[in-house]
Amino acid sequence: MDFEQGLEVVNKLVFARFGRHLTDVETAILIGSLQNQTYEQIAFNSGYSISYITRDVGPKVWKLLSQALGETVSKTNFQTALERHGRSPNRADISLNEDFLEVPSGTVPLDSLFYIKRPPIEERAYTQVSKPGSLIRIKAPRQMGKTSLMHRILAYAKQTGLRTVLLSLQQADSNIFTSLDKFLRWLCANVSRQLNLDPKLDKYWDADIGSKVSCTLYFQEYLLTEINAPVVLALDEVNRIFEYPEISSDFLPLLRSWYEDAAEIAQWQKLRLVIVHATEAYIPLPINQSPFNVGLPIKLPEFNLEQILDLAKRHRLDTLTEEQLAKLLATIGGHPYLVRVALYHLARSEVSLSQLLQTAPTVAGIYSDHLRHHLANLQEHPELAAAYKQVVKAVEPLPLDAIAAYKLESMGLVKLQENQATPSCNLYRLYFREQLT
Repeated sequence: MDFEQGLEVVNKLVFARFGRHLTDVETAILIGSLQNQTYEQIAFNSGYSISYITRDVGPKVWKLLSQALGETVSKTNFQTALERHGRSPNRADISLNEDFLEVPSGTVPLDSLFYIKRPPIEERAYTQVSKPGSLIRIKAPRQMGKTSLMHRILAYAKQTGLRTVLLSLQQADSNIFTSLDKFLRWLCANVSRQLNLDPKLDKYWDADIGSKVSCTLYFQEYLLTEINAPVVLALDEVNRIFEYPEISSDFLPLLRSWYEDAAEIAQWQKLRLVIVHATEAYIPLPINQSPFNVGLPIKLPEFNLEQILDLAKRHRLDTLTEEQLAKLLATIGGHPYLVRVALYHLARSEVSLSQLLQTAPTVAGIYSDHLRHHLANLQEHPELAAAYKQVVKAVEPLPLDAIAAYKLESMGLVKLQENQATPSCNLYRLYFREQLT
């Protein structure tokens, strides 16, 4: 096939897999490869640097095509693979099938077709993380897309030359939370290793000046001094520390002090913080010590009907009407995970939409595992189960104890207006009204 036919096939494959078309530089590399040009010739003809073509875009193009064609593709076998693919029946008009679907679980991959942007959130986050001494706060209940957004912020930071560190507090052993000193040493040791620096905690740690000052000096005089580039420190699942007031009451103000130090101390301008949490701290902090009232706040919203329509099209569910998807929205809200689960099963033709909606709040529905997981958590905490039972039975928003309200919000089971709680969606109201009675 000629290069025009080849590009047309590749564009269709890439769009079907990733929901985008080839960029100009990717197109230049493919045209040059189809014409048996070297990377040097491609760079010269397209006006890009040789290193950019050979070290950056080139390897990414072949990885992209390997995923799109379902086989290992390189510059040397590209034409053969493309010819073989073009001869396969209906492959150029490829449609979404089970090989292209992603099981909706955990973080949405960076190259996923099924990541839905929520403008202007992503662009605001990318702008903020580029600023010296910046702080970004991402808040949303479980499975709303917090971690997926965080990974995209870190990927953008890497592309712009920043160093990145990611720590999830869920990965910390329970004994790490037995004291502030142990927790801060865990923090410093992990940051050191991710920056490929030898941990030198004993050199900077001094019991006489305390853990917080020791930790601050470790960052200021060692980590931020040794690293030439700015560092983005992303802390995921920060709400875990809320369960340890003796630590959170010191650690959270420490983050606030680092953010404020950037206004006066050049070293702290190299640190950019991304804090990801499901709810607010249980223990109120003084307004001038909390990191939750400074920086850029991002509260992830649910998907709206337009975004659900977009996601349905990406699942090749073009036959679903806006009216039908509005019924889905009325049952599960716009919760990203619940929406993706529904569209995944519909795309696999495992259930019709009417069947899905009818069985959704039952043990026979597609959400049975998800609902049982929540039910088990509630049963392990009788005080939360009792509170939630009242919420799902109430006709109007119900006032709750602050800690119960925050915990139920972090689980994604309620929406809060101050301490007034309502079920997050009708699915939860129907299921738990039955199960908790």
